[in-house]
Amino acid sequence: MAVFLVAVPLCVGVAVASGVPAELGLITGIVGGLVAGLLPGSSLQVSGPAAGLTVLVLTAVQEYGLATLGVIVLAAGLLQLAFGVLRLGRMFCAISLSVVHGMLAGIGLVLFAGQIYALADREAPGSGTANVAGLPALAVDALFSDRALIAVGIGAGTVLVMTLWKKLLGKAQLLPGPLVAVGAATLATAVFDLPIARVEVSGLVEAIQPPSGSDLGRLAEPGLLTTVVAFTLIASAESLFSAAAVDRLHDGPKTDYDKELMAQGAGNTVCGLLGALPMTAVMVCSSANVRAGARTKVSRVLHGVWLLVFAVLLPGALGLIPTAALAGVLIHAGFTLLPVKELGPLWREHRGEAVVLMITAGAILVTNMFEGVLTGLLLAVVKTAWETSRVHIDVDDMGTGAVRVRIRGHATFLRLPRILDTLEQLPTDRPIELNIVGLRHLDHACMSALQHWADQHNAHTVQPGRTSTSV
Repeated sequence: MAVFLVAVPLCVGVAVASGVPAELGLITGIVGGLVAGLLPGSSLQVSGPAAGLTVLVLTAVQEYGLATLGVIVLAAGLLQLAFGVLRLGRMFCAISLSVVHGMLAGIGLVLFAGQIYALADREAPGSGTANVAGLPALAVDALFSDRALIAVGIGAGTVLVMTLWKKLLGKAQLLPGPLVAVGAATLATAVFDLPIARVEVSGLVEAIQPPSGSDLGRLAEPGLLTTVVAFTLIASAESLFSAAAVDRLHDGPKTDYDKELMAQGAGNTVCGLLGALPMTAVMVCSSANVRAGARTKVSRVLHGVWLLVFAVLLPGALGLIPTAALAGVLIHAGFTLLPVKELGPLWREHRGEAVVLMITAGAILVTNMFEGVLTGLLLAVVKTAWETSRVHIDVDDMGTGAVRVRIRGHATFLRLPRILDTLEQLPTDRPIELNIVGLRHLDHACMSALQHWADQHNAHTVQPGRTSTSV
C-alpha cells in the first residue's frame, strides 16, 4: 500500500508533464506491477513511468504525435528483450559515473525549467533553452496575474510539504510525502474553489491507443529510429542503475541484470501495445518499498493491483488534482536529482569527473537527452584516454657524444605533440639513441611520427658509414 500511495501522484504527474493523458501514466504503473513485477530480475525494484524520461517523451509526442508513442515504446521494449537474451545487461554498467550523475542532473534541470511554467498555470515554450530564456518573462507575468499567483502558492506549498514531511519522525512517515502534499493541495483547491487548472480525465479505457499498421510503418523513418534507440538506452540504463542502488538498500537477493532487462523489455512491450508511457524502474517508489519492509516481489505486484483498482473505481478523483501540485511534485523530484552535496567534494578530489558531470547536464539542457548523454560519454572517453596515456621522456645529454632519450608509459596520439616537441629540441648535429623499450603501448600515430622524425634526423646528420639515430 505504501508504494501505491507514492506511485499515484508520480504516475499522474509524469503523464501530465509528458503531454499525454493522465491515465497513460497509471496504465504504465499498472503494467510495471503486474508484468515486470511478476518476472524475475530484481525482487524489490518497482517499475512505472519515471521522471527521467519525461523530457524525451514530451519531445517525441510533440514531434511525432501521441499515436506514434506506442510504436516507439513497443520497439524499445523489443530491443530491451533482445539485449537481455544476448546477456548485455551488465554492459550498461560500463559507463562513467560522472555521466550518470550528469544525466540525472540534466533531467533535473530540464524538469525544473519546464515544470516551473506548470507551477504558474502557464504553458512552457518547449526546448530547454527556450524554457530558461523565458523565465524572466514568466516571473513578470505571474506577478501581475491573480490566477498565476494562486497556482504558484499551491505548487510551492506542495514542494514545502514534501520537503518538511521528510523531517518528521514517528508514525507520520507511514504516509508518503507526495500523497500528503498532493492531497492537501487538492483539498485546498476544492474547499476554496480556486480558479486554477486541474488534471483532465478521459477514462482509462478511452486513453488506450494501440498502434496501427500505419504507425508501425513509421519505424522506417531515421529520426524515429534514433528516438527508439534513445528510449532503449536511457530506460535500460536508468532501470539497471536503479537496481544497483536498490541492492545497496537491502541484504536480500541481488538483481540479475539480464533478467531485469528482459522484465523491463516485457513491460515496455505491453506498454507499447497499449499506447502508454515507457516504463523504467522508479527509484522513489523502490526506496519506499524497501523502507516499508518488503522482502519479496509480492509488494511490487500489489502496487500494480492497487493502481488498477484506483483507476477503475475512482477515475474521477484525478480530475480534482490541480496541475500546479503535480508540477510541485516533479520540481521536488527534479531537485533531488541534482548532486548538490556531491559536487563540491567531487570538484576538489576529481575535477575532471566534475567537469564531465556539468557538461553532460548542460548539454542535456540546451540540446536533448540523447545528444547530451552522447556528449558526456564522448567527453568521458577522451578524459580517460588522456589520463591513461601518460608518457615519461628522459633525456640524457652529457654535452658530447650521443644523446640518450628514453620514452616510457603509453604513447598515444594525445601525447604526440609533447613527444615531438621534446625530440625537435634535441641537437640536430649529434647522434640520438631513442629507447622505447619501456613503452607499454605505442599506437600507430606515434609509431609513424617517431619513424618519420628518425628518418628526417638521419637525413641531416648521417655521415657515410654512420647511423645517427637508432630506435
